[in-house]
Amino acid sequence: MSDAKEAVLPAAARRKAGPERRRLTSAGLIYETLLSEIVSLELPPGTPLQEKMLLERFQVSRTPVREALIRLAEMGLVDVFPQSGTFVSRVPVNAIPEAVLVRKALEAITVEAAARSGDPRCGLRLDTIVQRQRIAAEHGELGLFHEADEAFHAEIAAIAGHPGIWRLLMQVKVQIDRARRLTLPALGRMRSVMAEHQEIRDAIVRGDAAAARAAMDLHLVAVLPDVAQLRDRFPTYFA
Repeated sequence: MSDAKEAVLPAAARRKAGPERRRLTSAGLIYETLLSEIVSLELPPGTPLQEKMLLERFQVSRTPVREALIRLAEMGLVDVFPQSGTFVSRVPVNAIPEAVLVRKALEAITVEAAARSGDPRCGLRLDTIVQRQRIAAEHGELGLFHEADEAFHAEIAAIAGHPGIWRLLMQVKVQIDRARRLTLPALGRMRSVMAEHQEIRDAIVRGDAAAARAAMDLHLVAVLPDVAQLRDRFPTYFA
């Protein structure tokens, strides 16, 4: 991709631009940008994704736009209707329970492995992220708070030596994340999340795998959305 084309891509697509991200194609960057906007509900369910608008926005040819939309469709985030157009999909209620089971099972593996890792720096690494969450909560920065929450779980997978599990989970839990964004956390819930993270962190540092898993299970149960209630409040967002 030329520098000119990369310059017009939204900042969200260029954030955390490490070596891996710099190697992304135009289609990859468009995919990452739209994925972020769909999950954060910047593009809510039902939003039309007109090809002409995307071409103008990203200043690219049709091919990378279509490739990005195909990837999003494969993830169940975009619906393509040949005679009507392309739209952000509604959240499939039936997919959430299975995603919950997969997330709980895989995060049990990573948190137990992290507790057994013996990494002397793990406490400091997790403390840094919890502090980021604390600052975000104090300033009411919900987006930054959510980013730090994701980073906390990703760091546990890294400490465990299984970063690929978190990358897999990012795909598995995408519909859960969309539903969770409808329940903007109040300050009280933010404090609870940080307290739960602290308990997980302490168990990992102690090397207590059983306590770490128990704390993670409680945390995940607390953060998962009440889908039935959300569907009543936002009927057009769910399928």
